[in-house]
Amino acid sequence: MDNSKISEYQERIDSKFRGIGKGRYGRIMKMARTPNSDEYRKILTVTGIGILIIGAAGFAIMWLMTYLPGYF
Repeated sequence: MDNSKISEYQERIDSKFRGIGKGRYGRIMKMARTPNSDEYRKILTVTGIGILIIGAAGFAIMWLMTYLPGYF
């Protein structure tokens, strides 16, 4: 790529990011905030439980396919 194409591409990217604070994303960006410690703990708990459930399901499937291969 030559420099003119690169600069045009960079200008398109920059123009998209300049508009983030306005329009449809502006309201979301204004409402966004950092969670407090209680909210953060709840998020970690729910995420951890989800990871454990998905891991347990994967382990159960692996176990079934290892010890009961005739059924699959």
